[in-house]
Amino acid sequence: MKTITITPSEHTLFEFDRELISSLPNQGPRYTSYPTADRFHDGFRQPEYTQTLDTVLNGNDKPVSLYIHIPFCNVICYYCGCNKVITKDTSKADDYLNYLEKEMALLKPHLHGKHKLAQLHFGGGTPTFLSDGQLERVFNMIREHFELLPDGEYSIEIDPRKVSRESVFKLAKLGFNRMSVGIQDFDPKVQAAVNRIQTVEETKNVIDSAQEAGFKSISVDLIYGLPHQSVESIKPTLDTVLSLNPDRLALYHYAHLPHIFKPQRRIDTNAVPSSEEKLDILQYAVHLLDERGYVFIGMDHFAKPEDELAIALREGRLQRNFQGYSTYADCDLIAIGVSSIGKVGDTYSQNQRLLEDYYADLDANQLPVMRGFQLNTDDVLRRQIIQDLMCRFALELADYGVDFVNYFAAELPELDNMAKLGLVEWNAVSGSLKVTPKGRFLIRNIAMIFDYYLRNKETKAKYSQTV
Repeated sequence: MKTITITPSEHTLFEFDRELISSLPNQGPRYTSYPTADRFHDGFRQPEYTQTLDTVLNGNDKPVSLYIHIPFCNVICYYCGCNKVITKDTSKADDYLNYLEKEMALLKPHLHGKHKLAQLHFGGGTPTFLSDGQLERVFNMIREHFELLPDGEYSIEIDPRKVSRESVFKLAKLGFNRMSVGIQDFDPKVQAAVNRIQTVEETKNVIDSAQEAGFKSISVDLIYGLPHQSVESIKPTLDTVLSLNPDRLALYHYAHLPHIFKPQRRIDTNAVPSSEEKLDILQYAVHLLDERGYVFIGMDHFAKPEDELAIALREGRLQRNFQGYSTYADCDLIAIGVSSIGKVGDTYSQNQRLLEDYYADLDANQLPVMRGFQLNTDDVLRRQIIQDLMCRFALELADYGVDFVNYFAAELPELDNMAKLGLVEWNAVSGSLKVTPKGRFLIRNIAMIFDYYLRNKETKAKYSQTV
């Protein structure tokens, strides 16, 4: 495919430099946290978690965030690497909700009151595996322990194949005001290859219903690099998606790792596009979204100029957490459910990954914390720098309370190299570092410079492709 150079215009904030993208290391963290989850360890369990909660939340009236993981799916999508349980037995969800309620009861003494809830996210699995009644039960539990705010962000991940118009209106009535709709690809051949058959009609029904029900933001998820995809095959999908008029759009890269994710072994490796073909698809999609006026938020996310994410980006208020980009100031994140990851103070914690272990801990009247991490002073500093790079694409060196040039002496050669490549502009004298439009699409590569654990080879994790 001919290289298209996308240069900055009135709303374009990036350049897509095909040759440069191909030349840089193509794997790295997504930095939904720093340090990344592969650094978590089992020396951080329930005692450390409850001590953190007691220290941070006692007497603290700042709003918090809540993440709830619903692991169930009716059928398996072969590309998926999420923590999930495949079943058609909805009674299993009743058992699971019993344990969610038990987890919340064990957490209650350590929450120290009924905190305001700035953000709520239901992830999975497929959260809409739950019936309307089961969802109402979860919301009753939430309202018992937290105070929902009129301007809070309350979101849910949607599988359109299982959600009716009536259910969308019930979600709105419960309190949800944002949704993320899984699409991936509308091409029948691609859908068959990944075992996700989904019609345009049922997808349109959900999005139209959400718009009518007053949802403040509707995001759609697409994946590029799936089997049988090509630039020509993706064009009708993109045209259809844009006709649905979503507020936000995410373009995720498919990582084919059948040795790690068993369901991917059902995908024909020979049908997966090459790295060059994937870049062709991404390049076309990015160019089209830019033409249609969507603002590049960061990494793989786009939004309409009037969407809250785009406004937060312009105003320097953008944040990043385990659910991706957010508009709220950095909140402590309470996470419940199997495999869920939370962040409180300068710690991270993750619940048991396996359902039987999650249930066993709760049966023993203990919080199901499997592992976690306590950040040191250096971690906190680097976390803030990486957050500022990912969300504001700029640093004021004096803001970090250290002699930046001396403290990061080991990082300077790589930073200078990024400057030579045109990805950043930085000046120790003026005390500023700015990511260029060319560098915005490679922000993960730039953030990796400040990752102590990558630099010191203290991880063996396999990461996704940076672009």
